[in-house]
Amino acid sequence: MSWKKAVPLNKPVKSRAREKVDLLIVNADELVTLSSETKKPRVGKQMRELGIIRNGCLAIKDGVIVAVGKTPEVTKIYRAEIILSANGKTVLPGFVDPHTHLIFAGSREDEFQMRVEGASYMEILSAGGGILKTVRETRKASVEKLADLGIKTLDTMLEHGTTSVEAKSGYGLTTKDEIKILEAARRVNQLHCINVVSTFLGAHAIPPEFKDNPNGYVNLILEDMIPKIAEKELAEFCDVFCERGVFNLEQTRRILVASKNYGLKPKVHADEMSMLGGAELAADVGAVSADHLLFSSVEGMKAMAEKGVVAVLLPAAAFSLMMGRYADARLMIDSGVPVALATDFNPNCLVENMQLVIAFACHFMRLTSAEAITAATINAAYAICRANEVGSLEVGKKADAVILDAPNHKFLGYHFGVNLVDKVIKNGRVVVDREKQDEMVLIRETE
Repeated sequence: MSWKKAVPLNKPVKSRAREKVDLLIVNADELVTLSSETKKPRVGKQMRELGIIRNGCLAIKDGVIVAVGKTPEVTKIYRAEIILSANGKTVLPGFVDPHTHLIFAGSREDEFQMRVEGASYMEILSAGGGILKTVRETRKASVEKLADLGIKTLDTMLEHGTTSVEAKSGYGLTTKDEIKILEAARRVNQLHCINVVSTFLGAHAIPPEFKDNPNGYVNLILEDMIPKIAEKELAEFCDVFCERGVFNLEQTRRILVASKNYGLKPKVHADEMSMLGGAELAADVGAVSADHLLFSSVEGMKAMAEKGVVAVLLPAAAFSLMMGRYADARLMIDSGVPVALATDFNPNCLVENMQLVIAFACHFMRLTSAEAITAATINAAYAICRANEVGSLEVGKKADAVILDAPNHKFLGYHFGVNLVDKVIKNGRVVVDREKQDEMVLIRETE
């Protein structure tokens, strides 16, 4: 007969000590995780699947998410000195803004009045205004001045919940000035807690000195700008404004193919003012994204869907152009195109607020709140090749999160014209706290 040592029923069982983390966010009415088993941008009905956890909790250590789940389950395992209650609130990933023209000098409020009075964007550009006006101001500015302006803009973006942005050049249009802008973007990325991903957009407009020789300017981009920018590793992407009166399809293709040979990933400003075939070209060259797309054809959308090109839609830009037309987001989603949203922050569209962009997407392009949130987080992260780091609240990703003073995600789009942000967490640190607004400091990385 074998005997087993009896365990007294009244002897307390010692529980395992809870692991200490840096930060716990607990009791969220909705924790919007955007988690997914498939490591691809969301398409179709997937864009409505937010992975919501009620009474949700995040555990954060060393700037990284270490646990996601219901509050009672996570807090059984983890403890922290800093605990943020999200009771009555919604927690979601920090917004990702995948299309901005962050670095520039000057403003164009006079042209806003011209648009109100009926002038078109292309008419203003043809008369030497628009992009070319900003080029004149930006060429005169120093790297330090441009960086200071960029940091000021990022402060406002951060207050509204944006934690990662893409930043294009394009207001220099000389090799020296394009490099200057990208150096300013690099400096801003080093100084500010928001992550800045740089795109070379030398093909933004034909500068006045090449007005009668546009192919000469294309050759300058191919033979001088791209090689030097690639050598200095100042940009990850190359973009082209493919439009009538700017860069045609053949010129766009030459620039993007050449940039790929130097390791720059292609993007395209496509079909913003007219149906030129930019969407089809984006698919053909294997672009990461095609942006704007107000006039894209059904064939172009199908081609993008087949190649997995992300459609970055910019409803605030369309709103500012006063054209009364927006990209057909519903057809894109129904066609299987992955859709992202961005501000298109630039001197013609001074919008830093992704919450407002989400509202515009809902009201003008008929996205649901869930689709718009997907487009402003995980799909936006795919549009800048950062989905392995940000865009969703999953174990192992950067702890970039926003706590909204709203009981559920549907308030994004529904309640607009205000800032719903209560707190912003960037790399595991509380960098915006509106409950302590009088003493709020926007924390910048100086390492």
